[in-house]
Amino acid sequence: MGDEMKVIISAGGTGGHIYPALSILKKIKEKDKNSEFLYIGTTDRMEADIIPKEGIPYVGIEMSGLSKNIKKSFKSIKLLLKSIKKIKKEIKKFNPDIVIGVGGYITFPVIYSAKKLGYKTFVHEQNSIPGKSNKLLIPYTDKIAVSLPGSLKYFPKEKTIYTGNPRSSEVILAKPANKQELGLSTNSKLVLIVMGSLGSMTINKELKEIVSKFQDKPYEVLLVTGKNYYDGFKNINIKNVKIVPFLNNMLNVLKICDLIITRAGASTISEITAIGLPSILVPSPYVANNHQYYNAMELVNNKASLILEEKDFNANNLIQKIDLILNDKKLYDSMHINSLKLGKKDSCDEIYQIIKELVGNDYGKNNK
Repeated sequence: MGDEMKVIISAGGTGGHIYPALSILKKIKEKDKNSEFLYIGTTDRMEADIIPKEGIPYVGIEMSGLSKNIKKSFKSIKLLLKSIKKIKKEIKKFNPDIVIGVGGYITFPVIYSAKKLGYKTFVHEQNSIPGKSNKLLIPYTDKIAVSLPGSLKYFPKEKTIYTGNPRSSEVILAKPANKQELGLSTNSKLVLIVMGSLGSMTINKELKEIVSKFQDKPYEVLLVTGKNYYDGFKNINIKNVKIVPFLNNMLNVLKICDLIITRAGASTISEITAIGLPSILVPSPYVANNHQYYNAMELVNNKASLILEEKDFNANNLIQKIDLILNDKKLYDSMHINSLKLGKKDSCDEIYQIIKELVGNDYGKNNK
């Protein structure tokens, strides 16, 4: 079979699913230059924009998540049955060596159809508590990889492997940003506050009241508001607080931080544990199954992080926690070590090995 693999990959809905899928795809390409890919996503979510721009062959499927509303659910089931028909046709046409699902409801019909047609299947779960699709897919997947050790208990032992999240490999390779280029001082500690790529209305409202309280602190604060909220902050001028709408080089900036205050999405968790960055996690209460809370608690229970729930997010609670971590070297160092213990540095390589083994021995022997 030479050094090419034919891979169908599917992930949808949020960056938390799409970017790990891209990391896996990049790793396969790096190892097997002539590999061919087909990405199956939805017609109307983030991946429909991101993937074609990356020059990856893309098939969009009309799909919607199951809802508690019976009428809507009926529509979803109708769409699901229609999508399975279309997906089976696409899989047969492409004839892959393996079909990979990296989360979001689109992966359900893709992995299900692949297994029904007799193809090898692999699923990656990013969150500490598995999503609906991945739970339903247990009988249809050959191997399941998980991002956090706490997820192992939700899946059958014999087919589940703790690999970490593929995004962790990317942060390890990122070069540290230049503090001076960012307008930061080189001899102060740096606290980064970022609430996901879009920012958070609730948290930003609180932060407007909080930022002035940082001015007497010995550390610097880099606050990323999210593009939509920056206007409310741009006239604030505090010498040790730098406020930006977004960062293009987030992974590089993580490398120069001493502490991060952030949401507890799966990719974020994998990035901060890969480099052992102590954190104060503010789980988003607006996500399915409250999964960010459980992601955060996995770090809290391992003494790698402190949690600050959105309902308790105020100046007093936030500054108290920042001071506690930054003023106690012993606590800081132990959080750093505990965070590193949860991180996986070679996640992408491990995932690639599993995929290679699933694809079969002949492939492995010929592949250099």
